[in-house]
Amino acid sequence: MSASLSRNRVGVWLIGARGSVATTVVAGCAAVAAGLHPPTGMVTETPQFADCGLPPLGSLVFGGHDVVDCQLPKRAEQLAAGGVLPHGLPAAVAGELVAADAEIRPGGPAPADPRDPDEVIADFAADIMGFVRRNGLARAVVVNVSSTEPTATGDALPPSSLYAAAALRAGCPYVNFTPSTGLHHPALAGTAASSGLPYAGRDGKTGQTLLRSVLGPMFAQRALAVRAWSGTNLLGGGDGAALADPAAAAAKNAGKERVLADTLGGTPQGEVHIDDVPALGDWKTAWDHVAFDGFLGTRMVLQTIWQGCDSALAAPLVLDLARLTLRAHEAGHTGPLTDLAFYFKDPLGDAPSSLGDQYTALTRFAERLREPGPAGGPTEVPGC
Repeated sequence: MSASLSRNRVGVWLIGARGSVATTVVAGCAAVAAGLHPPTGMVTETPQFADCGLPPLGSLVFGGHDVVDCQLPKRAEQLAAGGVLPHGLPAAVAGELVAADAEIRPGGPAPADPRDPDEVIADFAADIMGFVRRNGLARAVVVNVSSTEPTATGDALPPSSLYAAAALRAGCPYVNFTPSTGLHHPALAGTAASSGLPYAGRDGKTGQTLLRSVLGPMFAQRALAVRAWSGTNLLGGGDGAALADPAAAAAKNAGKERVLADTLGGTPQGEVHIDDVPALGDWKTAWDHVAFDGFLGTRMVLQTIWQGCDSALAAPLVLDLARLTLRAHEAGHTGPLTDLAFYFKDPLGDAPSSLGDQYTALTRFAERLREPGPAGGPTEVPGC
């Protein structure tokens, strides 16, 4: 492979690489790159992000880790049968699905895995570095799109943190699109800080919390007193099953509650409930009931219903984040990418919670990526 071609190819290593979101990411990227479908939902394809040096969709090479055996072409057929992917798309992008599936390696660790955590991290990192070498990639980003795990307790590293540590060891930037622990584990704080790598997260903002990040500031800016804010989520598919675990649901709800507390200046009464409804498949319904007071204490209610396909909502965000983080790595950015808070329920660092403020920060970040110099122009970065 020529040096110029190598510099133009970059990798996206997906944790949960055979899940619905990852399959939609791979198939969707191939479809948009080939001109079969428009880039609907991809913020990085809007004019504000032109000329930022983002890697083209056609330059992305996919691989990843997963614990399941269902290969990507078969999973794509299942998603098309369920209406998640367009009819005929799996056949149209079969080559790209097969190529990505060939780069998927076994995840873990299994309950009886004899390896200690450092050995698991080393093996995962070797998988990532092998992916970069085999494909002659200039760099790669690791993105966690796996099912939500319970909130970590104790000192042991949960699987999401093992993968995150492996990304850093492989010299790759890391994005946590899930509410799982990942780099948030105290044992990884020093490693992340000294890695010289950019990282972003956590928990992709695709539905209910997206609305809350718009509506919360609206109530605050109009000086309307919110008395209670309750919500219900009906989920199918793997997410619904994973979040049936109360510990996993608690991790998911933390970001939803943070948005309200930050935008309203306090936490109103009410809770969010998550129900597993397998019949919904990859679709989700989110209902919010907001009780608020108007002028002279007049009591009023706002109700919203959000119905969407989780994979189709998440996939363009994952592609945005992969491209932005890869470009940030190339440009020499390090540490938490707080300007990517637009994409997350529980963003890293001291980021605003209002979607409007987050979008402003994101577009300013795009402007900085255009600038020459250590934090704007291309740099040679070791590792990934």
